[in-house]
Formats: sequence, C-alpha cells, structure tokens
Amino acid sequence: MDFEKGSSKLIRAWAFYDWANSVYPLVISTAIFPLYYSSITKAFSNIDGNVFFLGSNWNPTTLYDYTLSLSFLLVALISPLLSGIADYTGNKLRFLKFFCLLGSFSVMSLFFFRGESTLWVALLFTILASIGFWGSLVFYNAYLPEISYPDQQDRVSAKGFIYGYSGSVILLVFSLFLIQRPDLFNINDPTLAPRLTFVFVGLWWIGFAQVTYRRLPNNIFKKKPDNNYIWKGFVELKLVLKSLSKLTRLKYFLISFFFLSIGVQTIILMAGIFGSEELGLPTFNLILTILIIQLVAIFGAFFFSRLSTKIGNISTLKITLLIWGTVCFIAFILDKNLPDIDVYFYVLAIILGLVLGATQTLTRSTYSKLLPETHDHAIYFSFYDVTEKLAIVFGMFIFGFLLSITGSMQNSVLALSIFFLLAFISLFNVKS
Repeated sequence: MDFEKGSSKLIRAWAFYDWANSVYPLVISTAIFPLYYSSITKAFSNIDGNVFFLGSNWNPTTLYDYTLSLSFLLVALISPLLSGIADYTGNKLRFLKFFCLLGSFSVMSLFFFRGESTLWVALLFTILASIGFWGSLVFYNAYLPEISYPDQQDRVSAKGFIYGYSGSVILLVFSLFLIQRPDLFNINDPTLAPRLTFVFVGLWWIGFAQVTYRRLPNNIFKKKPDNNYIWKGFVELKLVLKSLSKLTRLKYFLISFFFLSIGVQTIILMAGIFGSEELGLPTFNLILTILIIQLVAIFGAFFFSRLSTKIGNISTLKITLLIWGTVCFIAFILDKNLPDIDVYFYVLAIILGLVLGATQTLTRSTYSKLLPETHDHAIYFSFYDVTEKLAIVFGMFIFGFLLSITGSMQNSVLALSIFFLLAFISLFNVKS
C-alpha cells in the first residue's frame, strides 16, 4: 500500500483504530466491568466489606485501584525502551499489533471471573488488558505526526476520538440490552450476560483493528537496523530524553499534562464505582450515564477542535481545565439522599462528556505540534504516554488512600480539583 501523508484514506484508516480499541476504556475500564467487579466482590466480602487476597483483607475498590496502578506503572517502565527499539528498527506497526493482541485476548479472559475462587483472574487479566491497551496507544499516537500535517492534526486527532466514541457507544448499547434482557437470549445465569460482553469487546477490538493494519505503513523512514537493536533502542531513548530538557514548551506542556491526567483519568476510571458506591445508583442508571458521556464527548471533541483554530490550543485547554475543576466540586457536594439524584448525575455526565472529548483530542494534537523535526516519534510519544501513566498511578493511589482513611470517595474527588488547578497554572509557561 502506497504511503501518502495527509491523504483522507490513510487518516481514516488510522482513526479506525480508535473505533476498534475504544470499546476497552468504555466497556471494560469505565462501564460494565467495574460494576460487575463491584457486584461480584460484594457477594463474597466479609462483614466489614473486605475481601481476602494474598493473605490480607482488602477493600475491593482499593484492591482494584492498586491493580490498575500496577498495570500503568508497568507500561510506564517498558514503553520508553520499546519505543526506542521501534523507532530504531522502524517497526511501530508490529508493536501496535502485539499490544492489541495482548489486550484483546486478556479482555476476553475476564469471562472466567465468576466469584471468590477466580478473583485472581479478574486482577491478572485486568493488568494484562490495561498493558495491551495503553501499550498499543504509544505506537498508535506516534503515527499522528507521520500520517498528517500540523495544520491537520487537531481535526485528525478529533476524528480518531469521534470514531472511538461512536463505535464504543454501539457496543455499549448492545451490551446494555443484553444485560437488561438476558431472557431474550435464553440466558439464565445472571453473570453470563456481562461476561459475554467482555468477549465481544475483545473480538471487536482485534477484528476492527485489521482495517488499520491494512493501510498503516510499517517502516516509513526505510530504516535498516543492525542486530544490536536493544542497545541502539536504549541509546535512542537517551538522546530523546536529553533533548526534552532543552525543549521548554514541550517540557512545561508535559508537566501540565501530568497534573491534568491525574484528574481526568482517575475520574474516568472511578466514575462508575463512585456512582454505585457513593450515590447508590442502580447499574442501569450508571451505564446510561456513561452512554450520555460518550455521546456528548463526540460533540465536545468536534466543538473544541474548531474552537482551538480560533483561540489556540492552549487557551482552549485552559477553558476545559476550569470546567473539570467545576465537575469535581459538583461531585463533592452531591448527596445520595437528594431527590432526583440520578438527574443531577446525568447533568454532571453532560458536563464531563463535553470536556472529556475536548481534553483528549487537544492534548494529543497539541503535543504532536510541539514536537521538533524528528524520526523518533514513538519515543517522544512514549514520554507522553509515560507522563499519563505515572499520573494515573499517582491519581489512583491518592484516590484509594483518601478513600481508605476518610471512608468517602467524595473527599478523593475534591482533592483532584487541586491537580486541575496546577495543570492550569503550568499552561501559562506554554505559549500558544
């Protein structure tokens, strides 16, 4: 397949990977699996609400937090070196395929989590699925400056997220229908319907990824590596790390991105459990809320990408950060005893969805625009990815720690607003 930078066919093929893999963060990370995990662990928890694992009693939510944190830490450790190897050898596509395969099959393996005896299945494959998803994103995002020109990148990044939000909504709606009406499918086991959705996610992910594979080039710069590629990959990594210290705008953007990601990713990962445990909302309402977020995020990605062309990426990001801080405050003051608490949660979901699409789109495209002229896109994007993963580890730890000492998720959510403020301040050092 001929490589033509900026072509609509190439851009659509690239964006289609968002369509393929976005079912993971929606169905697995945000919607169905956290709620399924919460209900299953609640069934075998002791009188104090704890579960027994590896010789100790754990709060199930805290255990889940720490499991995800471990996966993000592992990604943060391995992705820079792997990216160095990928840039040196020119094999980004092969790495993308590997992590996609790891993630999709790990997600399908969650099917076997049914109770206390299989708790290890839930935790192990949560780690591996997370590594697969976030590992693949390093190499996927690294293609952005290679398949599009700078003046295209805001819209191309937005196109990817719009594809992702749209595709994931389709599968979520089907999953919701399956869970709510298992009788139509002759399903009597109450755990079978949600477990089947995990299989569908994996098949959707690996299946639609083939569209991307057919058009993305593997070795754009025609590199011819020697056999000592691991050491050369490490050397490549050191050179990029050294250059980062001299790129002031890029450095301050990564600092802001770190603080921003603490808040954004923690909220995304814990939204479902927050609604279930803290506000007492039923599963259907929670999944409907997440569906609203996805639909509004499509509009948010489109609207804010257009706004950025008028006022600039940095100014637009500042606006989204102010809104994120407002989201945290609203979540803090919500009381499950309020009449129509579900309506308040839906309103919060609309606000969150609006800025979620905007933030994810603009951070990716802004970072791409700030990169120097280079062939080492995978390494540079690995630092983007590492920043995000370390932020998630930190954010999940803070969330879980505050939950363990205060007994309230609302205190944890309020604490996240501090990080949005720090991100806002850091952006003043990044000139538009």
